[in-house]
Amino acid sequence: MTSHDVVGRVRRFTGIRRVGHAGTLDPFATGVVVVAVGRATRILQFVQDAEKHYLAHISLGAESDSADVDGSVIRRANMRDQPDRKAVEDVLRQFIGDTEQIPPAYSAIKVDGQPLYRQARAGKEVSAPPRRVQIFSIELVAYDPPDIVIRVHCGKGTYIRSLARDIGVQLGTAAYCHGLRRTSAGPFCLDQAWTLDGLAEIDAWEHWHDIALHPDWAIAHMPAVILSKEEQTAWYHGQSFTVPGNWQGDERLVRVYGSNGDFVGVGREFSDGRLRSTFVFNTGSEDEQS
Repeated sequence: MTSHDVVGRVRRFTGIRRVGHAGTLDPFATGVVVVAVGRATRILQFVQDAEKHYLAHISLGAESDSADVDGSVIRRANMRDQPDRKAVEDVLRQFIGDTEQIPPAYSAIKVDGQPLYRQARAGKEVSAPPRRVQIFSIELVAYDPPDIVIRVHCGKGTYIRSLARDIGVQLGTAAYCHGLRRTSAGPFCLDQAWTLDGLAEIDAWEHWHDIALHPDWAIAHMPAVILSKEEQTAWYHGQSFTVPGNWQGDERLVRVYGSNGDFVGVGREFSDGRLRSTFVFNTGSEDEQS
């Protein structure tokens, strides 16, 4: 099931057409897909760049064209001299930090205006340009050759399939990602998530407060600013204004609340104390069917 399929199912559950997701999950993978409906879709731009956690199962000894279990095997490697646990741990440490990564051929990255996966499916030889990604930590959870299980904490744009492939290369063999589970995306964790089957068994609107989080949950890491009534009027008119406080650092994004405590959007606060709206979340009535 693709992330697009998940969006389609949520549309059917809720009857709302305006549904989006933050961060594509590979079809073979499971785990957290952050979905927003109605006005809350505007908050997704701040979730897509969030850090993520994964649990990955890597199989050594073979490489597939998609770098995962769904692909066709394109290379097999000698596994007579299997690396020991220390060798695996040493290789994993090499990938921690800012590193250059080549995305898989079967990915949504566009080259010459077309997604790579479309070109690959058409039989073309494709290669994405390398790009910088950030990996904060890799923990070796289990090692029973030829199987490796790792826990990864990484930044946006990291392909765990590419990481699996590259780990195999550094170990002097081949590898592909046999299983993948996203355990968190930003503040959203697996233990908070609903399964699609679970949602299908209930009335979404009757249980809305049980299944949906308020949009500002997605940006809880941002500092908060509370407006006065006068400042709130200026906010809704798209005006910048100075807010009280001693902020003197670099400009930053802040979550903004009205004088009554309602969430009213995200703003950019400048070092001189001025606040300007990045997007305005209208707390009034809105047709959620659009």
